[in-house]
Amino acid sequence: MKIAILDDLHHIVATLPCYARLAAHQVTIWNDHVDDIAVLAERLKDVEALALHRERTAIPAALLERLPRLRLISVRGHIPHIDVPACTRHGVLVSVGKSESVPDSSTTELTLALILMGLRDLPRQIDSMKAGKWQFGVGRVAHGLTLGIYAYGRIGGAVANFGRMLGMKVQVWGRDASLVRARADGYAVAASREAFFSESDVVSMHMPLVESSRGIVTEADLLMMKPTALFINTSRAGLVAPGALVNALRQGHPGRAAVDVYEQEPVTDVNHPLLTMPNVICTPHIGGVVSGHLEKQYENVFDQILAYAKGQPINIVNPEAATRKN
Repeated sequence: MKIAILDDLHHIVATLPCYARLAAHQVTIWNDHVDDIAVLAERLKDVEALALHRERTAIPAALLERLPRLRLISVRGHIPHIDVPACTRHGVLVSVGKSESVPDSSTTELTLALILMGLRDLPRQIDSMKAGKWQFGVGRVAHGLTLGIYAYGRIGGAVANFGRMLGMKVQVWGRDASLVRARADGYAVAASREAFFSESDVVSMHMPLVESSRGIVTEADLLMMKPTALFINTSRAGLVAPGALVNALRQGHPGRAAVDVYEQEPVTDVNHPLLTMPNVICTPHIGGVVSGHLEKQYENVFDQILAYAKGQPINIVNPEAATRKN
C-alpha cells in the first residue's frame, strides 16, 4: 500500500521504533509543511493511506476531489481540519485514535514551564544578562496567586494539580461536565465567567478545538483580566477569537501572555504581532514535540493503517464511506 506521512518537520518519524511496522509498505515521508492544495494534490495523487500529525495540515474537499486513489486518512486526536463529509462522499475512511485517559505530561509540563517563566519574566531576565546588564524588573511567585483553569479535562486537571502543589488557589471554568469533575476533585468553581477572568492571576486554556469551542474566549473576556495577569494557551489558538489576544495585550489586560499555538502555523514571520511584544513568551507549538509522545502518536496512527490493510479498519468515524468507493 502507498502511504504518505506529512509534516515530519524534525525528520524523526523514520527513527521511531513504531516506523518499522510499515516495512511491508511503500512509504513517503514529507519533512516540510505545505498548505498549497495544488502542491499537496501532486504529492499525494497516488497515495492510498495518509498519516497526519494532529492538525498541522488541513484536508478540505478541494484537495480530496484531486486524490482519486486515497482510501484512508489516519490521525490521532480531534479532527476540525478534516472535511469528514467530503471524505465520505469520496469514499475515504477517516480513522481517528483517541488520547489515553492518562494526562498528557508533555503539554502539562510545558504549561507549567510557561507559567513559571511568565511569572518570573525569565526571557527578559536572561536577555538582560546577555546584553551586559543585571536584573530586569521584579517577578512574582506562584504561591498564593489564583490559577484559572479553563476546561477541566485530562490536561487541565494535571495543571490544576501542579498549581495546587505550588500553593496556588485554583479555580475552574468551562462546560457543566467540566465543572462537575472539578468539584469532585475538590477544586473551586468560579462564581461566574466574569469572576473567572477578573479574579485569576493566571488563566490557562485546556480544551480541544471543535466548532462549538472556536472563539470561545473573546476580547471582552481578556480585557477583564488584571494588568498583572498572565494568559497561557498551549491548547489551540482558535479557542481565542481572531486578533483578540493581540488587541487585549495592547490595551494592557492581561499584562502578559505565553503561547505555544497560533492562528496560522508554522509562524516564520519575525514581524508576527505576538513575536514583537516584549511581554509575550512564544514557543513554536512544541507541547507534544517530545520523543516519547511522538512514538505514542505515530504508533496509534500506524496501527490504524495496518488494520485497514488487513481489511479490518478500526476507529472509523465515517463507516458509510466504505460503500462509496470510486
